[in-house]
Amino acid sequence: MKIINKDIISHYNNIRIVCLEISAPDISKMAKPGQFVVLMVCKEGERIPLTIVDNNLEKEIITLIFQEVGLTTKLLGGLKEGDSLYALVGPLGNPTEIKKYGNVILIGGGVGIAEIYPVAKALKEEGNDITTILGVRTKQLLILEKEMEKFSHKFYITTDDGSYGKKGFVTDILKEILTDNLTYNLIYAVGPIPMMREVSELSKPYNIKTIVSLNALMVDGTGMCGCCRVTVEGKTKFSCVDGPEFDAHLVDWDNLIKRNSMYLEKERHICNLLK
Repeated sequence: MKIINKDIISHYNNIRIVCLEISAPDISKMAKPGQFVVLMVCKEGERIPLTIVDNNLEKEIITLIFQEVGLTTKLLGGLKEGDSLYALVGPLGNPTEIKKYGNVILIGGGVGIAEIYPVAKALKEEGNDITTILGVRTKQLLILEKEMEKFSHKFYITTDDGSYGKKGFVTDILKEILTDNLTYNLIYAVGPIPMMREVSELSKPYNIKTIVSLNALMVDGTGMCGCCRVTVEGKTKFSCVDGPEFDAHLVDWDNLIKRNSMYLEKERHICNLLK
């Protein structure tokens, strides 16, 4: 579980997005698109889930990309090449259903771009025509641009501040696309909850299958703790074992937003202590 390679792929003001390649022979052999790992940086730390962005069977490594936002991601970003993680478990969660859909729209917001990367790669290999929409706050926070464009038939970028691509949000592009005469068979979106919610609301009138990968609060990742509860079609589901992907049109978004904001103030307090 050693860090083989570390790269700061984006650094803007106080925001850092980090890419780690980690030695994980067993996980690298089994990982599929859409799955994740749960890791601990140190014995006294918490467990956090991170999507497996890539896996190299020959080198027996997995790739993780994350933004330093809370205490644990800041500690993780502080590790150096040669350092070891205290614990690493995976692959967890249900893999993405990869098949020939036809015309697919992939939407990535912020670091969610890293999470749609393995799905884009797999869907392209199945012969799907992929329209990709990437959205970030500013150009300096854009990641995996060339990699995602390589898999895309149509490719769009939006920035909140207009520093690159089109000024606005991914949903602005989605609105335009959905008014075209082309039939779309699947929308797959990963990013901030408000973004995924609006994608769901936009696609629902068109009756397009829309899948989102939910970043619900998670502890053990095996369904034991119940921390990652989400309400889908009026039923309680666990993101770790029933997901992380769900039908966006069936998710109770109000409940998800409320649960995910439970510890924000405590996280901010801890992060301020580290400054």
